[in-house]
Amino acid sequence: MASTQQQASSGSDERKRKRMISNRESAKRSRVRKQQRLDELISQVSQLQNENNLITQNINNATQMYLGAASDNNVLRAQLSELTDRLRSLNSVLQIAEEVSGLALDIPELPDTLLEPWQLPCPIQPITASSDMFHY
Repeated sequence: MASTQQQASSGSDERKRKRMISNRESAKRSRVRKQQRLDELISQVSQLQNENNLITQNINNATQMYLGAASDNNVLRAQLSELTDRLRSLNSVLQIAEEVSGLALDIPELPDTLLEPWQLPCPIQPITASSDMFHY
């Protein structure tokens, strides 16, 4: 009876040993999968940071272009105003010359676009957003 008990015990020990080996292998596979997933996530974070940097650069470039165009537009509007004033003054001189000389001079009317510069459909508003607000 002792030998059958020993065989049963050794069979049970063998099953426990196989289960332990199987559990270790399963745990190892789980750790490998976990590490692979972590590596994938780290790679994805790096890729997203690179994309974010590129988008930030694009926003900064577009903002600089907008500011340059807005500055140029302000200069052009100031020049338009100055030239309109000069044209009005010259037309006044021509009217005086016309009255004094008695000659009929052809003095063109100022176009409406000069008297009242074009109106954009929506007013220009400054950009209040900044690329810095997108950093997490």
